[in-house]
Amino acid sequence: MAETSLQIAVFGVSGRMGRALLTAIDEAGAVLGGATASANSRWLGKDASEAGGGAQRNVTVEADPAAALRNVQVAIDFTLPEATAANLAACVAAKRPLVIGTTGHTEAVRAQITAAAQSIPIVMAPNMSLGVNLLLKLVELAAAKLDADYDIEVFEAHHRNKKDAPSGTALALGVAAADGREVKLADVAEHSRHGNTGARKRGAIGFSVFRGGDVVGDHTVTFAGIGERIELSHRASDRLAFARGAVKAAQWLADQRAGLYSMQDVLGL
Repeated sequence: MAETSLQIAVFGVSGRMGRALLTAIDEAGAVLGGATASANSRWLGKDASEAGGGAQRNVTVEADPAAALRNVQVAIDFTLPEATAANLAACVAAKRPLVIGTTGHTEAVRAQITAAAQSIPIVMAPNMSLGVNLLLKLVELAAAKLDADYDIEVFEAHHRNKKDAPSGTALALGVAAADGREVKLADVAEHSRHGNTGARKRGAIGFSVFRGGDVVGDHTVTFAGIGERIELSHRASDRLAFARGAVKAAQWLADQRAGLYSMQDVLGL
């Protein structure tokens, strides 16, 4: 399938990431073929260009994901976690591949995603940027080489309106660190500190969260030893970094078999 002719549906076109996706689709030479917004959105029934900016696209913003899938080969979901199940079901029914960039899903929805991947190809990643996916590999390598004498702390910062914490990317970084040490994150994660917490547990992977302003996304993993610290960081200054990665994933996914993939697969890492 030629990338230049790829028709993409965007679930959540009126949001910040939806608008960035329109720019990334144009840059990649792909075509917006369908678009959705929430059922109470003021953009329903209007051209996607009114919701997301840019030139007239002759694509009407729909509330029904099935309607947005009629003329496309693949869809990208950057909505709210509560909307993913309906978007997923529509893609399974229409046999359309789906890129999921939404985070904060419940265990039940994650199970639905896993089940759906038996029928359609799905790329699911907490962060679509190339830089973050390289960071995941670097963190895993560092954790494998630095033993529990080095305390691991994952710090993340996002804008004041982000609802889930820690971010999906921060949790993925924690998983990468845990994988490097051949332990399960659930057994070593430390999420809450208040009052007299006592000394830090050996081998713990801690999480620190900041919410404020319009921060797009900052992530730093610190390996703190005695007399030295190693810090691995990624800072996003523009949502286009994520949008470009999502479109790259959509282009790659359009020719894949059913299965659950990550950005590591897309990028060959």
